[in-house]
Amino acid sequence: MSILAELRRRFADALRPLAGEPGELLDMVRASQDPRFGDYQANCAMPLAGRLKRPSKDVAADIVSRLKVDDLCDPPAIAGPGFVNLRVRDDVLRSRLHAALRDERLGIQPIERPRTFVIDYSAPNVAKPMHVGHIRSTVIGDSLYRVLKFLGHRVVGDNHVGDWGTQFGMIIFGYKRFLDRAAYESQKVEELARLYRLVNQLVEYHEAKANLPELQAAVAGHEKALRDFDALANQSPEAKKKAGKDRKRLGQRQLEARDEVESARRRIAIVENDATLLKLANEHPDIGRQVLRETAKLHAGDAENRRLWEEFLPACLAELDRVYRRMKVSFDHTLGESFYHERLAGVVEGLLKKGLARETDGAIGVFLEGHETPMLIRKQDGAFLYATSDLATIQHRIDAWKPDVILYVVDHRQGLHFEQLFAVARLWGYRDVDLKHVSFGTVLGKDGRPFKTREGGTVELKALLDEAVEKALGIVKQSDAGLTEEEQRDVAGIVGLGALKYADLSHNRTSDYVFDYDKMLSMTGNTATYMQYAYVRVRGIFRKGNVDIDALRSSGAEIVLSNPVERALALSILQFAEALETVVEDFRPNYLTAYLFDSLARCYTTFFENCPVLQAETESLRASRLLLCDLTARTLKLGLELLGIDVAERM
Repeated sequence: MSILAELRRRFADALRPLAGEPGELLDMVRASQDPRFGDYQANCAMPLAGRLKRPSKDVAADIVSRLKVDDLCDPPAIAGPGFVNLRVRDDVLRSRLHAALRDERLGIQPIERPRTFVIDYSAPNVAKPMHVGHIRSTVIGDSLYRVLKFLGHRVVGDNHVGDWGTQFGMIIFGYKRFLDRAAYESQKVEELARLYRLVNQLVEYHEAKANLPELQAAVAGHEKALRDFDALANQSPEAKKKAGKDRKRLGQRQLEARDEVESARRRIAIVENDATLLKLANEHPDIGRQVLRETAKLHAGDAENRRLWEEFLPACLAELDRVYRRMKVSFDHTLGESFYHERLAGVVEGLLKKGLARETDGAIGVFLEGHETPMLIRKQDGAFLYATSDLATIQHRIDAWKPDVILYVVDHRQGLHFEQLFAVARLWGYRDVDLKHVSFGTVLGKDGRPFKTREGGTVELKALLDEAVEKALGIVKQSDAGLTEEEQRDVAGIVGLGALKYADLSHNRTSDYVFDYDKMLSMTGNTATYMQYAYVRVRGIFRKGNVDIDALRSSGAEIVLSNPVERALALSILQFAEALETVVEDFRPNYLTAYLFDSLARCYTTFFENCPVLQAETESLRASRLLLCDLTARTLKLGLELLGIDVAERM
């Protein structure tokens, strides 16, 4: 148990006689921001004083009188209106550090009451190359999987891939009409991807031509609404001031409508400026309907389409696996939408029998309180929807793995879908499982828009990885670490991949972030490259001093904390467990990156600048500081490993 968790347990015992179950009051026991006020601080006396109608200092004194922390802390001090400041005893810090030295887990014990988590992450469509949009779900999900498992929870990683549906209808249509047989025989996946892109491009062209007049009318309507709004708001300063938020909302709608028009025009221009594409588009004016027909035949069990699907799928999955192996991401299960196909009719019938679903305009939907539109589970033509498949997936996961929690690491734009899905699942009877949408923002380009290629297309993930590694190689080659060319390439792979992952994970997952290779590969600031280099610098001390760290660990050497800088580093090392606990409170890996950079790396830098290690005044002090360096390096390495990031011994 971390020091913070232990303190909160002790405060809970002290607060119960005063507040009953302390609940949120325990969240106010936290690490101090300023070491002048101790290592930890409890601010719960003030809100409790309001409840009890007593002076806050008296409440703080009452709490302290009931608080049993003598074996953990120096006597608590009360400051200001009722802050309770705590300083961990030095012998406790030393004892815990020595326990960490002897333990691969750095003294962090598995949780006493593990829960079962199913994590749904990555989830690409197998018929398309993975793109930049998949990076967030993949690395956030992988990091949560690693942290939860390290803490002792039972974790099931499930990659719910799209191996069914319209994308395969597109490939089958393209295979039957546009196949390059020689290319297919030599590079199957690349040819299938080409067919998908070609058919999708033609479908989008016809859709864009059909929708453009309506989209242009929407832009004109939004512009008129803005003019009318401004005219009304300008009638008085008070009205204009109140109208700020409403005008921003209208302006945003106008921008979105303009973007849709621009996107439609771009799709039209790409085809009409290419004689070959335009010829194909004219030859297949109803390509969208034909694709849906091929999809319906596949779902109905048509022998030819089923045979083609079974021929295509293994190669597509193998390509995904190559990308995952390169990213060092794995799953316990990869169960695609096809796995659940036979369950879908039963899901609809089950919801109808329970009176939860009913017919609406020929379709079947579940009407939910607070939602204007139903969640459709079967279309008018009898086809099932994502919602149907997701309900079948919940049913299977609970039957197979009996989870306490299911996490869906999916971008924020699917928020309404998951809100409805979870509500329907609870009505259906799945009330004992905690369903959570772990949402995240968008990867942006430097222009502030979703990250695209120069041509406006989606950036493929494989190309993203290639470029990150090549840019990292340029940095590695500038070093004087004496690496061979092969070693340089190995290190570049570690640095480039680490940079991509860390850049994503270091941001609050609900925020958008700007993709910038130069920034993410920087040797300064909160980047993987900086953290990896920090590890190399620490490890370099042992090489420079020709220190056998295994022998030192088993030598019986004692850690001494005679210097405040040494003590600050020791406390930071022990707060690693707290960082991991914070990550799983709201499933935010950026708390771990913040700990590694803002706490551990900063404390080590101050320690290194102020405390000579190899040139320490005495042998015992030298050994003590080397042990602190060892714990720092191991904590950095394990922390990065839990983010899915490797380290190199030399850079």
